[in-house]
Amino acid sequence: MKKWIWQQENYPNFTYDFKKLEDLIQKISLEQGYLIALTQTMNKDNIIQRQADALFNEAINTALIEGEVLNRDSVKASIAKKFGFDDIDYKKVVESTDNLIEIIIDANTNYNQDLTLERLFGWHNALFPKGYSGLNKINTASFRGEETMQIVGGYAGNEIVYYEAPPRSNLENEMKNFLNWFNTTNESLIKACIAHLWFVIIHPFDDGNGRITRAITDLVLSKIENSTISRLYSMSSAINANRKAYYKALEHTTGYIQKEDNFLDITFWCEWFLQTLYEALLETKTKLNFIVTKTKFWDKNKNLNLNARQIKVLNFILDIGIENFKGNLSKKKYMSISSSSSSTASRDISELLEIGCIKQVERTLGRNVSYKIVI
Repeated sequence: MKKWIWQQENYPNFTYDFKKLEDLIQKISLEQGYLIALTQTMNKDNIIQRQADALFNEAINTALIEGEVLNRDSVKASIAKKFGFDDIDYKKVVESTDNLIEIIIDANTNYNQDLTLERLFGWHNALFPKGYSGLNKINTASFRGEETMQIVGGYAGNEIVYYEAPPRSNLENEMKNFLNWFNTTNESLIKACIAHLWFVIIHPFDDGNGRITRAITDLVLSKIENSTISRLYSMSSAINANRKAYYKALEHTTGYIQKEDNFLDITFWCEWFLQTLYEALLETKTKLNFIVTKTKFWDKNKNLNLNARQIKVLNFILDIGIENFKGNLSKKKYMSISSSSSSTASRDISELLEIGCIKQVERTLGRNVSYKIVI
């Protein structure tokens, strides 16, 4: 019985219903354009900080999807080194983490270069510089061994094979077809969908297939968006937040969930991938709008002589978004955020009201009085 997608006749000639995807593709293209336009209103420092944040989230989450928990301080130190920040703790830089950051940056910057086996092997070797995945010796910078590659779940005595990859003897031909297609196909959102899925299907390495898959996806998205160093959003964060649905979409497409026909139809996968990308873009748009609002506020009030407590409270609200700061600002909240006494909070709030940084919310009086930032 031909169960897996790679066993089907006419593989890898994937099909999809474009009409079901067209609306999502249009929405994504609009959001990508909006982000590009939004960055035109941001200063260089804010863009760099947002890139660093997105790079941090991408590294943490692309590893988490595979069950690997990276040391957050190590990731921050590696990113600081790559961006040339001053506060670098070189003692916290770990080679494998540093290499992962390099791979992500390479994918987000050097997307005009062909994707080759040499490049993929270089990425793979960088992920496992000592030739081990945990305690297990693995093949690095080369294809996996002769053993059957299976994705297995369940528990001892009741294992479930969720996916079985093509045999080792197929890999040279599989990768030749994939790389030829990748390097001769114009960038599009559909290409990103197919590239991600197809590399997962091939599963050419002993370990690290998922991280390299997402780097390949970054190559396509970054070229579409003409990014450098890092995109402003993290696709891996969105995938990790919907990890169960991610695996379900793959199971529905690669063969674990059996179809009666249309074995090479990948519409279900494309819909999930594009919806997840759309959600990642929407979340980032919200965060960038916070940054734009914060910048606008401080440009307007840059000459004010505010104390550290007042700056801390104002930044706290601006960073999470004025609309997300539930219940507006009260004296009690001011005291909590600034760690100040009641009398100090009252004095600080009075000063902020007087200089126009905040205003009293209409119909709030006495103990229930609250305030909003004035943009």
